[in-house]
Amino acid sequence: MSKLDQIRAAESRLLLQTYERNPILFVRGEGVYLVDEGGERYLDLLSGIGVNALGYGHPAIEQAIAAQSRALIHTSNLFYHEGQAELALRLTERTGLDRVFFANTGTEAWEGAMKLARAHAGLLRSEGREIGTKFLALEQSFHGRTFGSVSTTHKAKYREPFGPVVPGVEFVRFNDVADLRAKFSHEVCAILVEAIQGEGGVRPVSHEFLAEARKLASSTGALLIIDEIQAGMGRTGKWFAYQQYGIQPDVTTLAKPLAGGIPLGAVVCAEEAARAIHAGMHGTTFGGGPLACAVAIAVIDTIEREKLLAHAAELGEYFMAQLRGLAAKHEAIVEVRGKGLMIGVELDSADLGKLTVAEMLKRHIIINCTSDTVLRFLPPFTLERAHVDTAVAALDEIFTQHAAAFSGAQNTSAAGGQSRG
Repeated sequence: MSKLDQIRAAESRLLLQTYERNPILFVRGEGVYLVDEGGERYLDLLSGIGVNALGYGHPAIEQAIAAQSRALIHTSNLFYHEGQAELALRLTERTGLDRVFFANTGTEAWEGAMKLARAHAGLLRSEGREIGTKFLALEQSFHGRTFGSVSTTHKAKYREPFGPVVPGVEFVRFNDVADLRAKFSHEVCAILVEAIQGEGGVRPVSHEFLAEARKLASSTGALLIIDEIQAGMGRTGKWFAYQQYGIQPDVTTLAKPLAGGIPLGAVVCAEEAARAIHAGMHGTTFGGGPLACAVAIAVIDTIEREKLLAHAAELGEYFMAQLRGLAAKHEAIVEVRGKGLMIGVELDSADLGKLTVAEMLKRHIIINCTSDTVLRFLPPFTLERAHVDTAVAALDEIFTQHAAAFSGAQNTSAAGGQSRG
């Protein structure tokens, strides 16, 4: 029995069966490639679902881990260490916000943001303001797996098995300004938005919608909370996707690429929102530990030193141009959308989406399909044009060979419509 078969057998006996894994055993990474047990290299255009922004084996991350592991890996938040304030300064300078809470993951950061919104509304009520406890979230949103996060996640498949979920959430139709206005009231404590929906199909929110959300929230003291867990930390060519709109949130949440693969999340908020929190109201055992902070500082400094924001913007434009050229050739491609190195290619068939992911993997290229019909690309920021050309050529070959069999599939037309912006 091979090592992979041994691991698969052990996992089938020992783990909760939450994942449908591909039958590949990766043992190391090199730049934008993963390497399996047989030494075969795979071009990773998903980067661990948006995590490995600097790719694999980047010396800045390796050096930060080595140095910090020799000094101090963990101490509780009952004491100080050197990393939190230094990292918080970098984040507040880049977000334009004032204060930071460090968590372990994106879903924990989102929970913290939701708690902050409820606490802030309570503070305003104590000061005589009229404001309730309701959240407005968007259709097709995805904010995480914990109870608060999944309660604000729209797709029923994530919520229904665990019902009843946290009450007090209403969903607004994506980019529907009239629906947002109709559902907003003094009962709302926060409007919850992804500047670019990730799991929902790589769909950018419109400037009109985000501007109206900002206006409505400001009118009552409600918070505008923008989820940057997937789109943030430079992926769109700016530090945060909301900066593409010139609209400032009251709170934003970060995770995925923040610490280059070491678990770390963050809530970053304005001083007004922070007024609601005092010692003992919220906390974490592992969040903001010395190791994660040291690596996150190295990630941020490397993105700046290597000018990866500009690179992500430029290469993203090139990637999308090549994909749009592909769309002009293949009718199965409905739309190409995104920003920077967060790109979605919507197909007209869920079956073709699944097949394309499988065929790309056969060609040693890693992508995934989200929202049933959208091929998602979240590559490392260190990707180069030659890698893009390899991927586009592979897609061209796959669509040429297989798309006709799936084009216009009747059973997926509704899913394709839902994933459009």
